[in-house]
Amino acid sequence: MTHRLLVLGAGYSGLAAARRAHDLARRERADVTVTLVNATPHFVERVRLHQVAAGQDVGVHSLAEALEGTGIDLVVGLVEDVDPDARSVTVRGDWGPRTLGYDSLVLALGSSARAGGVPGADDHSLAIADLDGARAVADRIAADRPERVAVVGGGLTGIEAATEIAESHPGIAVELVTGGEVAPSVGARGRAHVRRVLHRLGVVLREHARVDEVDDRGLVMADGGRVPADLVVWNAGFGASGLAAAIGLAVDDEGRAVVDGSQRSLSHPDVLVVGDAAHTRGAAGEPLRMSCAMGLPMGWTAAETVLGGLTGRTPDTAPFGYLGQCVSLGRRDGLVQFVRADDSPRPFLLTGRTAARVKESIVAGAYDNARTGGQAAVYLRLVRGVARRYLRRKGAPAGAVRQDARVGGV
Repeated sequence: MTHRLLVLGAGYSGLAAARRAHDLARRERADVTVTLVNATPHFVERVRLHQVAAGQDVGVHSLAEALEGTGIDLVVGLVEDVDPDARSVTVRGDWGPRTLGYDSLVLALGSSARAGGVPGADDHSLAIADLDGARAVADRIAADRPERVAVVGGGLTGIEAATEIAESHPGIAVELVTGGEVAPSVGARGRAHVRRVLHRLGVVLREHARVDEVDDRGLVMADGGRVPADLVVWNAGFGASGLAAAIGLAVDDEGRAVVDGSQRSLSHPDVLVVGDAAHTRGAAGEPLRMSCAMGLPMGWTAAETVLGGLTGRTPDTAPFGYLGQCVSLGRRDGLVQFVRADDSPRPFLLTGRTAARVKESIVAGAYDNARTGGQAAVYLRLVRGVARRYLRRKGAPAGAVRQDARVGGV
C-alpha cells in the first residue's frame, strides 16, 4: 500500500526532507509518494535576505525547476487547517480549498520576525525575516532615499543587514542598535573584527542600548534618548510558526514543537517537525538555534525516519553538533567563526575576503544540498560525529548520546 508523505513548507529543512525521502524511496524501492506544500512557487535562500534588502536580485529559485524529474508533487497554497486525528491538511490556492491526506506529515513552516512586544515596532519598522519584508526594505530605500537607517538587533542577521545596506548605499547613515554587545555568539577576536568593519563602513554602533518604542521618527530609547531614523529595520528575534501549538502538538515556551532524536513529535509520533519550528536538542542538551545549518540535517533525518519505518531500518538518532558560524560583512568581507559542538567559539576564525568567499560557498552549497541532497550522508555523519566526540570528552556514559536525543523535553 502506498505510503503518503506530506511536507508542509519548502524552506531549507522542508525541501531537504522531501528530496531525501524521494531519493531513499527510489533507492530502497519503497512505495512512497511525496507531496510538498508551499505558500509560494519559489524557494527563498533566507540567508541572502540581507542582500535582497540592500537591493540585490538574488536568492529566489523556482521550486518547479528544483523538483523537475523527481516525481515530487508540488502544491502551491496556504495551509488553512491540519487535522492530526483525520490525518488531513486543508490547503487553499488559486483553485480554492483542497484537502490532502497523509500517512506521515512533516511540518517545516519555519519562523517569522518577532517584535518582542516593543510598542510601535509592528507599525513603524520593517523586518527582513521573509522575502516580502526584505523587498519592502529595498523598495523603501529606492523610493524614499532615506538619509538615516536604524537596524535593531546586534546578532548575525542584524550585522549582515547593517553592513550590506551601508556598503550598497554609502550615502545612507546606518546605525546598528543592540541591547547587549554586538555579535555575542562569536569570540573576542571575531567581535573585534566586526567592530572594525562596522567602523570602516561608517556604521554607528550602539551597544547595551534598549529600545522602548518605535515611532515615525525612529527609536525611543530606555535612557530617554532618541535614535532618529527615516527607516527602521527590525532584527531583534524570530518566533516559530504557531501551527504546531494550534493543532495540539507538545510545544516549549516559545511555541517550538518538542521532538525526539528522529524528529518525531513527542505527542504525535506520525507528525515530524523540522527546522525553526522544532525544539531539537543539541549535543549539550540545549535547543538547537534556528539556522539552515541545523535545518538541513533535521530535514534529512525526518526523511530517514519515515523510510526507516517502512523498510525496517533503524535511523540514527544521535544529536547534531555545530561546526561554525559565518557572517557576511558586505560583499568583500566576512567572518567565519569555528565553534565547538555546543556552539561555543573556538580560537580559530577566518576574516576578510577569504571569509567572504567561504561564506558564499557555504550559502550556495546550502541550497544545492537542500535541492539535491548530494552531501546529506556526509553532513549527517559530520554533525553527529562532532556531537559524539563532545559527549565523550564530557564523560557522558555509554548510550547517553542516543538517550538524550530520544528523550527530548522542554
